[in-house]
Amino acid sequence: MSPPLKVTADTARRFMRRALLLDAPVPDVATALSHHGYVQIDPINIAGRMHDHILRHRVAGYAEGGLMRHLHGADGTLPAAQRTAFEHHLPTASTLVAFTLDAWPHLLAVMRSRTRRNGAWSGRLSPRQKELVPQLLTEITARGPLSSEDFADTGRSRHVWGAATQAKTALQKLFFHGRLLIARRGDANRRYYDLPERVLPPHVLALPEPPAAETARWEILLKFRQRRLVLLKRGELPHVADLVQRLDVEGCPPLYCLKADLPVLFEISDLKSEISDSPLLLAPLDPLIYDRRVTSALWQFDYTWEAYTPPHKRRRGYYALPVLAGTAIVGHVDPKADRPARKLRLMARAVKRGHKVAHALDQLANWLGLRR
Repeated sequence: MSPPLKVTADTARRFMRRALLLDAPVPDVATALSHHGYVQIDPINIAGRMHDHILRHRVAGYAEGGLMRHLHGADGTLPAAQRTAFEHHLPTASTLVAFTLDAWPHLLAVMRSRTRRNGAWSGRLSPRQKELVPQLLTEITARGPLSSEDFADTGRSRHVWGAATQAKTALQKLFFHGRLLIARRGDANRRYYDLPERVLPPHVLALPEPPAAETARWEILLKFRQRRLVLLKRGELPHVADLVQRLDVEGCPPLYCLKADLPVLFEISDLKSEISDSPLLLAPLDPLIYDRRVTSALWQFDYTWEAYTPPHKRRRGYYALPVLAGTAIVGHVDPKADRPARKLRLMARAVKRGHKVAHALDQLANWLGLRR
């Protein structure tokens, strides 16, 4: 492995901006997905959904709902042969993402393992759910994509968080197991499931399952594609040592980037005047700030997404968006879309003196089709 490169914190921050497509948006969703490997999907819609916030700064002219249209077609009927991405979960987490097609064979092993695990949403089917599977698959085969609402009352599932029918839980598990896939989204972001052969191209489904070591390497590289500047866990470096470069940044633990990204690092060192200081409102789980350790050490910003934090413990707000200005994260704003009134309301803000976010809020309001 090459000797570590010493870089300043300022250069490392500039590198992250550039490598994460925040300085020069790409022309379409497909290019952004190919670059990042995946985009995290989240259903919460306070002032736009997570995946849309992530992509609106990275795809030129991106419109709300663009990722779902890319995945499933404008009317939700994109043929399998034309699909270039799909929805599924990260192998080592329950995080739902939009993957590029190359991910499919690397998910096969974990899909199989879930059928043997305990788990209310993703584990083995209960006896009652096993009884339902033939009915679910027969109906979907005959009628096409269906949601849990398309099935008669099948009783309540007692072992999941919140209210859910046995049919909903069984469909979710069949999705985790790879026996069904999300074919489209309906009103209120409802999932419609279909058979894998009617969602993914045949050549993708025919891909063989890779060796475990190859999938382990793929997972680590996926983290690099997603964040570009990465902290590695013990045991991860040997899998990718030939492809990564260590960077030593003052005040930070050892960081790594892809060797393929080194031209960006070298270029950014000579283009310091070209970084825009116009504020950007980042998604709460934007790749730039996803790893809290990197965000704290490199950006000196301690950030937690608080949507699932009890209200009395929140510091910033339910859907606070960090504000990136140049090479600094200068605070946050907490917007809320009042769709009936067609207004974007600002619930809270805390921004360092000298930084104005009015224009960024106006841009967000316009993107959502609202007034501020």
